[in-house]
Amino acid sequence: MGKFEKYLSIWVLLSIIIGTMGGNIFPNIFVEISKFEYASVNFLIAFFIWIMIFPMMVNVDFSSVKRITRQPKGLVLTLIVNWLIKPFSMAGLGIIFFEIIFSNFVTDIEASQYIAGMILLGVAPCTAMVFVWSNLTDGDPNYTLLQVSINDLIMIFAFAPLAALLLGITKIYVPWGTLILSIFLYVIIPLVMGYITRQLIFNNKLNKINIFNARMRPLTIIGLLFTIIILFGFQGEIIIAKPLIIVLISIPLLIQTYGIFFITYLASYILKLPNKIAAPVCLIGTSNFFELAVAVAIGIFGINSGAALATVVGVLVEVPVMLSLVYFINLNKKSFNF
Repeated sequence: MGKFEKYLSIWVLLSIIIGTMGGNIFPNIFVEISKFEYASVNFLIAFFIWIMIFPMMVNVDFSSVKRITRQPKGLVLTLIVNWLIKPFSMAGLGIIFFEIIFSNFVTDIEASQYIAGMILLGVAPCTAMVFVWSNLTDGDPNYTLLQVSINDLIMIFAFAPLAALLLGITKIYVPWGTLILSIFLYVIIPLVMGYITRQLIFNNKLNKINIFNARMRPLTIIGLLFTIIILFGFQGEIIIAKPLIIVLISIPLLIQTYGIFFITYLASYILKLPNKIAAPVCLIGTSNFFELAVAVAIGIFGINSGAALATVVGVLVEVPVMLSLVYFINLNKKSFNF
């Protein structure tokens, strides 16, 4: 690990501060940046995510993808956590905290809104950023691609019914534009570009690919830092204006995130999954498809609703927490040398 990467936590903290302060001091800049979007997908953020995803896509070896199905335990664990545990645990934590523990701090209407936002996060497993977290933990790029692809396929059919069940709403507005565009932007397009780069430019030679990875790694970190600055800049005014409610929403989200991670981490150890498989399996269930959750919250409850705010807080909490989990995984790699 180079000197720049070694102090990643410091750069992330500085990026959070820069983004939050920038959103308050120069809000017009971030307003203009926010206009470069379609179907709730911001193209500048997409660009920086591409920078982070692209190196992993170059590492995808299609000739070995077929061998992944010989290790089905990790994929089964991913599906169980994402679709049978995570949505219901998120809903349960929302009810416990906002209807019981925090009941003196919020009204009944506010409580129901915050719970709704948390549920929408819980039923939207991550797509784009999983490639980033997996790359930072040396996860298997082929396996990461497979589990993201299967989760995206399931999400197309299961998101609306599951959200309707947990929210108690019969008609859920699903922003298909956001869902489909995100899959194209964050999976299909970078995958095609990675394949072309691997086959035509590097001739599938591992030594060239390894050199490329080493040179791209600092650029990947820079892409992550700029993504953090923009995300926190978008919400800078909210963070300063509503610090208490953001803290209240963050508490159950933190418990959910770390709880789901360690459940999956322990299960991965029991199943004796190697680190290259265990890392992406743990991380995809922990992070969220925040673009989709935010878009649905705004579509159903409105842009100024508590549900929308809860999904936004999910974005703010996720990046620092996921980085801490990346650090934890890298610190304990030897425990998964199966």
